Amino acid sequence: MAIDDAGETLAQVGEFAVIERLVAGRRQPDAVALGPGDDAAVLHARDGRTVVSTDMLVAGRHFRLDWSTPHDVGRKAIAQNAADIEAVGARATAFVVAFGAPADTPAAQALALADGMWQEAESMGAGIAGGDLVSAPQWVISVTAFGDLDGREPVRRSGARPGDIVALAGDVGRSAAGYELWRNGIERFDELRGRHVAPQPPYGQGRVAADGGATAMTDVSDGLVADLGHIAEASGVGVDLSAAAFSDDRDDLAGAAEYVGADPWAWIFGGGEDHALVATFPEVPPAGWKVIGRVLDGAARVSVDGAVWQGNPGWQSFD
Repeated sequence: MAIDDAGETLAQVGEFAVIERLVAGRRQPDAVALGPGDDAAVLHARDGRTVVSTDMLVAGRHFRLDWSTPHDVGRKAIAQNAADIEAVGARATAFVVAFGAPADTPAAQALALADGMWQEAESMGAGIAGGDLVSAPQWVISVTAFGDLDGREPVRRSGARPGDIVALAGDVGRSAAGYELWRNGIERFDELRGRHVAPQPPYGQGRVAADGGATAMTDVSDGLVADLGHIAEASGVGVDLSAAAFSDDRDDLAGAAEYVGADPWAWIFGGGEDHALVATFPEVPPAGWKVIGRVLDGAARVSVDGAVWQGNPGWQSFD
């Protein structure tokens, strides 16, 4: 989206002029009855219920602008919120976004951020229905996602039962590998570096899982062991993963791991931000899902090949 002068800052353009440029020419999906321009948006809730989730990204903590383009950051902000909607078996319909940035931020960067958000939202048939723009000492992006269950019951974390199959849709370990490559200044393995700055959730597989009888589900945002631990705790069960199920993932990550002196298993079991989906099923999972383990009776725990995972289980927000 063009602006009058590539050197204009947010302060020079002004809040409402920037917002006008951010929303001009955008085509809203059918789920948005009233988009940006009024004091509030109006969304259709065809199911009669609305799925809502919110998340925040802070520069220096959740992304780095020396690693990611503003377009990448926009994609990531939408993807991680859409994955939460997918994780209950719903489809994302719309997002509202609040963006804080220093006054001297180039307006072109804000527009690139919006373009990334729109690209990601449109990839799943959703739109950006509204938001806010404020001055802040650093970039802060807060996204609220809305979704529709289309008549399904939500898939919760608390439904796993002993004997269920544990299955995965999407990839794990890629974002963690990309992070280490960026952190070590290694300009190789471009696909893995790209998966860190812009994750690729398996859009649509949340609904596939719900229709396939999933008993519990979550997205892998913090790490596979950590997020399955939430299911284990909520359901009062154990989960045992099979390392053999991840042999292809290990092979895909081995080259990068050797280059940075890391253990690929640490990325697979403890790496987050891939936003894959992991679920439990009473029977064989549907197409698009890979069997990775079993639900066990007994105390809430997550093990790998019967042994407690000794590595880092995943991300901690206040570490």
